[in-house]
Amino acid sequence: MTRREMLRLGTLTSAAAIIPGLSGQQPNPPTPKMMASLLEMNGRVMPFPLASVRLLKGDFKRSADINEKYLDSLRVDRLLHSFRVTANITSSAIPYGGWELPTSELRGHFVGGHYLSAVAFAYAGSGNTALRDKGNQVVAGLAACQKANGNGFLSAYPTEFFQRLADGRGVWAPFYTYHKIMAGLIDMYLQTGNGEALEVWERMAGWVSSYFEGISDDQRQRMLRVEYGGMNEVLINLYGITGRERYLALAHKFEQPSILDPLAAGRDELQGLHANTNVPKIIGAARMYEETGDIRYHNIAEYFLNEVLSQRSFAIGNTSDDEHWRTPAGSLTGTLSRKNAECCVAYNLMKLDRHVFSWTGDPRWMDEYERTLWNARLGTQDEEGRKQYFFPLAAGFYRAYGSLEESFWCCTGTGAEDFAKFADTIYFHKGDTVYVNQFIPSVLSWQEQNFTLRQETGFPIDAETQLVIETSRPHERTIAVRIPSWIDEGGMVSVNGEPLEAFAEPGSFLTIRRTWRSGDKVTLKLPMSLREEPLPGDPHTVAAVYGPLVLAGILGEGPGSGPSKIVTGRPTAPSIPDGRRPLPMATAPAGSKTWLTPTAGQPLRFRSQGVGVDAMDVMPMYEVGGQRYSVYWQRS
Repeated sequence: MTRREMLRLGTLTSAAAIIPGLSGQQPNPPTPKMMASLLEMNGRVMPFPLASVRLLKGDFKRSADINEKYLDSLRVDRLLHSFRVTANITSSAIPYGGWELPTSELRGHFVGGHYLSAVAFAYAGSGNTALRDKGNQVVAGLAACQKANGNGFLSAYPTEFFQRLADGRGVWAPFYTYHKIMAGLIDMYLQTGNGEALEVWERMAGWVSSYFEGISDDQRQRMLRVEYGGMNEVLINLYGITGRERYLALAHKFEQPSILDPLAAGRDELQGLHANTNVPKIIGAARMYEETGDIRYHNIAEYFLNEVLSQRSFAIGNTSDDEHWRTPAGSLTGTLSRKNAECCVAYNLMKLDRHVFSWTGDPRWMDEYERTLWNARLGTQDEEGRKQYFFPLAAGFYRAYGSLEESFWCCTGTGAEDFAKFADTIYFHKGDTVYVNQFIPSVLSWQEQNFTLRQETGFPIDAETQLVIETSRPHERTIAVRIPSWIDEGGMVSVNGEPLEAFAEPGSFLTIRRTWRSGDKVTLKLPMSLREEPLPGDPHTVAAVYGPLVLAGILGEGPGSGPSKIVTGRPTAPSIPDGRRPLPMATAPAGSKTWLTPTAGQPLRFRSQGVGVDAMDVMPMYEVGGQRYSVYWQRS
């Protein structure tokens, strides 16, 4: 192989490490032997393609099914309406509402972006061909709009928005939406093999390149103060797929020294910034490291992720108050509100977890991913597929959702994506080692290795998981199972009913290497215990956690329906009086070591031992539906 071929293959492999489905879709794909050789050289832990994993019956499969039903309820002609109007193509469809109204300056972000990503993930993750076909129809409609525009531009709003951006006149976030459309197209290309999506995507990138001609560096940096989503990420992904250097150069145009330089120096200057505006910029830095090998980007991403998760996050694994970081690092005192933890931020932090884990193999990042997944993602969708925007953490509030057709927030979109790709991080691999990262009922089919792993578990109700091997011939390989940092005493593993003498420390991987035969079973016991976690900077405000699960005290029923529960239009929270209550007191009875006791005969149910209003039922936050709740307690 020539040096040029090796460099090109390195680019493709880097992209494959974090973009599910890439290895089989890029132009002129390398042979499996070449790919495997370079993966070993890169030394990364790789995710399996989303199509290699299927969810089995359980909370995640049920939630994914609800999401797919919602996605299927949306009509292609209505999704395309504003794109067609902008391209001067006749449309008689009724447009969707909320952020997708024809008067909204963010129109197109969901209907032409998040929707494509979500249906592509749903097809790859469950084989839903009806959603794939809808996605193909949307791509064809977008291609027709782009052709009518005649210059590569594609959006549901006119180019005048970008002129306003260049002039410094007020405009919402045109590049933010442009990124979502480009991301939807890449996902349709990678996950479904839609070649037209790649062509449209490249022409969109060409328009961006032309747009920046004549714009000085100083002017561009002023423009980048307006939210631009993950434009750097989507362009570096395009470089990773095509190998065309112009896309790498274009990705660099979406970098802000004012954000990246302090992080590169190990300084947290995040106070006052909008959280979800900035996390995607760091994902772009992570991808830049993977494509260029520049260690500076690695350091930026890892420092940022560690800082946000350890110094700026709540127990649920998410961050922000009214969308911002409002306090100094390490101090969240006084930040509990009804507008905590914008759900988009959790989506993006989990993406960053995957990147850093793929570089390091450090199970800490899968512990963090698990915390966010169970507590800040699962449970943020209702029975009809509506999604949350904020995650209230002040006592006395409840979950509120956007409407099915009259909201279309950013969190509607990232939620639709997340709930379509729950399977993308359960298993990774490196060489012949399979990493079991998450305890979710699922089946991994590693077709290239003729190796199937079936994970059967009732976790977290059952504190164990079982891995069943299926193979047509014996295989010698390693299975590495995450031993979470929260595991209690009594953890153990057995193979075919025989306990292993050795175990692994909490917060590590337990590796088992042997010749595996069909029917072999690995059983892992995962005992959990109660613990307290203080709010950063406030040791007297604590959350109760059981294993990976944040617990919530139930304070009565919330509104069953109406505008207090279902939010329509542009607002992202119900217009109601504050309504917060004092935090319940965490008071243990005399002679007791704990203020929570398990409820007999009811798994994952507890009772607080307080007096009067401080005595309440307690359950995992992800199972809270319409009730008012409190995640934090007051310690005397």
